Amino acid sequence: MNINTEEKNTDRPNKEKSDVLLIIPAYNEAGNIERVVDELISDYPQFDYVVVTDGPTDGTDRICAYRGYNTVNLPQNMGLAMCFHNGMQYAARMDYKYAVQFDGDGQHRPEYIEAMKKKADEGYDIVMGSRFIGLENDMSPMRSLGSYIIKTAILLKTGARVTDPTCGLRLYDRKLIRLFAERTDLAPEPDTVARLIRHGARAAEVPVKVSERENGESYLRPLKAAKYMYRMITAILFEK
Repeated sequence: MNINTEEKNTDRPNKEKSDVLLIIPAYNEAGNIERVVDELISDYPQFDYVVVTDGPTDGTDRICAYRGYNTVNLPQNMGLAMCFHNGMQYAARMDYKYAVQFDGDGQHRPEYIEAMKKKADEGYDIVMGSRFIGLENDMSPMRSLGSYIIKTAILLKTGARVTDPTCGLRLYDRKLIRLFAERTDLAPEPDTVARLIRHGARAAEVPVKVSERENGESYLRPLKAAKYMYRMITAILFEK
């Protein structure tokens, strides 16, 4: 699927290119995006980033343009999968070694990216953040239960033990960047992680903590969360 996009990169024209690109999907994140990107620019200049605006209605795209952020602007709301696909196309085109799935709501913390990169340098294709190893987590009982059910489904299907499959902080190597860039049927979700592992991808985890969203609301309301769980479990267990 070809989608007309607009790219802008004016924030750091003289910066040396990094090995690592943070892909930041952003729908309606007007209340968060400046804090997220400004922290990366000021405190983590060793990493590159691109904000992929997903047809927002709250002015997120206008904020990014005004602040001169590196952006790919989708002309309409396409959903997370297509948003991430376009980010991976950018990463492939720019030949990044690693791409990191990084939320635009401020929940993902950039201080863990270096540890994820070091783990990937050991030869792993996917490195995932985990809130269940090494660090105390404050996840709600319902979210913990959902994560447990999905990790059990992944174990049954693949034999791999993934402690925190619902954590969205994930790093992918160059091979998987190109795969995501070529295919539109791979969403940045646990069922895709399970599929990649089944087909030979080497996966590892590093301990992370996540922050609470400060502004806006998560799209995973109780009813949507239940539908999401059903969709993930079904996709993992019955994927051929």
